[in-house]
Amino acid sequence: MWDDVYNSDSYVYGTEPNQFLAENVQQLPQGKVLCLADGEGRNSVFLAKQGYQVTAVDLSQVGLAKAAKLAASQEVSVEYIHADLAEFEFGTEQWDGIVSVFCHLPSSLRQQVHQRALQGLKKNGVFLLEGYTPRQLAFGTGGPKMLDLLLEPEALASDFADAQILHLAEVERDIIEGDKHTGTGAVVQLMAKRDACK
Repeated sequence: MWDDVYNSDSYVYGTEPNQFLAENVQQLPQGKVLCLADGEGRNSVFLAKQGYQVTAVDLSQVGLAKAAKLAASQEVSVEYIHADLAEFEFGTEQWDGIVSVFCHLPSSLRQQVHQRALQGLKKNGVFLLEGYTPRQLAFGTGGPKMLDLLLEPEALASDFADAQILHLAEVERDIIEGDKHTGTGAVVQLMAKRDACK
C-alpha cells in the first residue's frame, strides 16, 4: 500500500518537517534519535540537519529510497532501515529521542510498539508524537479512515503511564504538509520522558 502512495515524483507529504516536531525539537536531547514510519524522510532529514544522529525505519522501500535521495540533496547522513514495526527491535536504552509523526497502528500493535519504544529510550530520553484523533474523520483532510488506527489522548496516557508526560494535548490545527495532509486537522500531541529512576 505505502509503496503505491509514495510512487510519485513529488513528495506526497512534502519535504518540510512536521510542525509539532519543528516547534519542539529542542525538547529532544542531543544524540541518537529514531524516527518511526518516517516515509519519505522529511522529519529524519530535518533532525539530521539539527545535528542529531538519526536512524529512520519504514515499511516502504519506495519511501525509503525517496528519503535517502532527500538526505543526499540536503547533504546529511541518515541510517534508513526497511522494517515492519511489529518486528523491529528497539533495543534497550539506545535512543536519546524517538519520534512518531502520523504513525498510525492497530491499537494492539500500538501498545506493544510504545512499550518497546520506552524500553529503547535512554534514561531521560524523550518520545515525541503527533497523530490524528477520531475527530479527524469529520474533517477528511488526511489520515486513516479506520477508527482503531486513530489516537485518543487517554490511550496515549495509558501507553506512557510509566513515563513522565511533559505534554499531552488534543488540538485542531491547520496542517499543510504535502498533498495528503492539507487543511484543518484534529490531532493529539505528546511528549514523554523516560524517568531516570526506572
